[in-house]
Parts: sequence; structure tokens; C-alpha cells
Amino acid sequence: MDEAGRSDEAQEAAKDEADSPPGLRKIIHVDMDAFFASVEQRDHPELRGRPVAVGGAGGRGVVAAASYEARKFGVRSAMPSVTASRKCPDLIFVRPRFEAYREVSQQIRAIFARYTPLIEPLSLDEAYLDVTQDLQGIGSATRIAQMIRAAIRAETGLTASAGVSYNKFLAKLASDQNKPDGLCVIRPGQGAAFVAGLPVRRFHGVGPRGAERMAALGIRTGADLAAKDIAFLRAHFGSFADYLYRAARGIDLRPVRPDRVAKSIGGERTFFADIHAPDALRATLEDIIAIVWGRIAAKQAARSDEKVVRGRTVVLKLKYRDFTLATRSRSVAGWIENEGQFAAIARSLLEDELPLPAPIRLMGLTLANLDHGDDARAKPPRDEAQLSLL
Repeated sequence: MDEAGRSDEAQEAAKDEADSPPGLRKIIHVDMDAFFASVEQRDHPELRGRPVAVGGAGGRGVVAAASYEARKFGVRSAMPSVTASRKCPDLIFVRPRFEAYREVSQQIRAIFARYTPLIEPLSLDEAYLDVTQDLQGIGSATRIAQMIRAAIRAETGLTASAGVSYNKFLAKLASDQNKPDGLCVIRPGQGAAFVAGLPVRRFHGVGPRGAERMAALGIRTGADLAAKDIAFLRAHFGSFADYLYRAARGIDLRPVRPDRVAKSIGGERTFFADIHAPDALRATLEDIIAIVWGRIAAKQAARSDEKVVRGRTVVLKLKYRDFTLATRSRSVAGWIENEGQFAAIARSLLEDELPLPAPIRLMGLTLANLDHGDDARAKPPRDEAQLSLL
């Protein structure tokens, strides 16, 4: 999550922590290594050891996942395919097979369930597990993480990295520490020291532009962040300040929530140079439409039933060079359940704003008011088309 999700992240964390009893937990964060690309390399031996991108080639195509061989050239997920091809001329594009990824994801989920019922999936390829009271009475989160990684390798032919700690924030940081195929453990009492040495860009929720803004304030590492008092952080980062204050100290009281329901699915792009020209804005929007709908397709593939992931509201976000944020939303009476509907509304929202009053540094797009199969929660909101400046 980059800057777009900062307020939601802070509000969600505050609610979770308010509902959570104090005390240490044993948390594991498991993250598959280059999941989509690794499945393709496993199933197609001719791709092994070669730079692979899962996604559409050329035109409006976007990279959904990149193998580690491709990442060496700077190819990353959410990157336009034309850019990826320039960075890595030998890049091999493979169309996504979400049904195959879903099948493997279910295998992995079954492995998790041998150890705990407290599993919070974040996507097809990563999840939090609370093993404070594990089903097999093993007692050691580190040992359980080792056993899970070994079982994933033996049963799927794929590798996973894992982070073990006493809260979710630290476990997620740890899982990324020794990728690929790595394990990192942050024990009680070590969290603040571990975080102190990290660049703030590693903090969940801090995007490239956020890191630049922090650097301008003299904040480059966790230690720099911890040196700022809460009043300073609130003055500069608003509702995101409380999250940053706790994170810099290795504090996170959120529980693992196996019943967590996604309220929206979105994506965004932050630009190295601000953009203003209508054609550039339209091209960027097309990239983001492809990114978001790819995530919606992945969410669909992760479902245990056959229900279509659908929503009622499309939200366009524009962040100007002075950090002024504009959001534009449109809801429909029925459901938005295919890419054509989603794209048409997104394009209309942007066209209604052109020409923009100033260049923007970020554009985001979200499908919100999702249907989760519960009619009581699926009440249609009133139609709206409002502009809010925050």
C-alpha cells in the first residue's frame, strides 16, 4: 500500500487495536516468492532461469508479477509492459492463469490450517497466521514457520519466505528481510532496534513520494522517525501520524482477523515527474485500470465459491504537486462486475475533470462498496458524483 491507503490503514489499525487485548502474540507472515511467475516456471520448465513477466505484452499491458531473473533488470509488478520490455529486452510475457494460482493458493491455505485456524489471507500468495495457541502443541512459532515452508516446497514445488515476530507489522517486515526462500525472526524486545535501522520506505504504507517527503523533514530511517514526537508527526502527516509513531517503536496491537472483509480493491501510480497533459493522464488511467482489474481477477480466483467479485462505486483519486488530494466517485444502482463497466466509469470520471487545474503527482483508482454475498451488507448507496478536496 502506498500513500493512497494511508488514512484507511490508520483507521483500520486504530479500530483493530481498540478491539484487541494487550499481550504478546506469536505471529507468522508467509509470503510466496514471485508467486505467479514461479507457478509458470514450475509448470513450464523451458521458462526456468529466464526472465518472466506474467501479464499482457505491449500496448496497455501491465506486469502482474515478475520472476527474480526479471527483477534483476528492474522489472516490477504494476509496471507498464512496454517499460518492462525496454528494461529487459529478453523478457518473456506469459498470460495469467488465475485458476492455476487459485488451486496452488488453496493447497498452501490447507497447509496453514494444520497449525492454526487463525489465518488472515492478504492475497493469493500471502497471509498472517496467529500460532500463539497452535493446533499441534508445538509451541515454537519459528519451528512452525520452518515446517510450513518445508511443506510448501514438498507439496507445491514452490518456495516461500516467512517472518516470525510478536506482532503483524514486524512479522511482515521480517518476511521481506531474507527473500527469496528465507526466514527471519524478530524476538520480543528486538522490535524497536530492528525497525530503527530500516529505511522508512520499508514501512507498510510509505510510498516513494511519502519517503521523499519524509527525507525533506530529515526522516530517512526508523530511528529518525522515532526521534520525532507525536505532535510533529500529526502536524505533517495527519491521521497517518499515530501509525507511524507506533511503527517506529515496533508496536502493533492488531489481531490476526480470519474473517476480515475487503471493503475495496484499488491501485495507484506515483510519478517521478508530475503530469498534466490530457493524453498522458488518459494513458496513465488505462495502466491503472489494468492493474486494478488484475487485482480484482486475483481476488476472484482466491474465493472458495464461484461468486463474482463486484462493486457499486468507482473512485478516482488525484494528488496534486502541492499534496492537495481530490477524489471523484460515482456509484451505480446495479453492480459493476466486468472490466468494461469499470473502465467506462473510470474514464468518464477523468474526462469530467479535464483539463486539470494543475499537474498531478499521483493517480489512483478503486472499486468500492464490494459485494461479499451478504444481502444485508449489500445495500446500494445513493447515486453520487461529488468532488472533495482534503
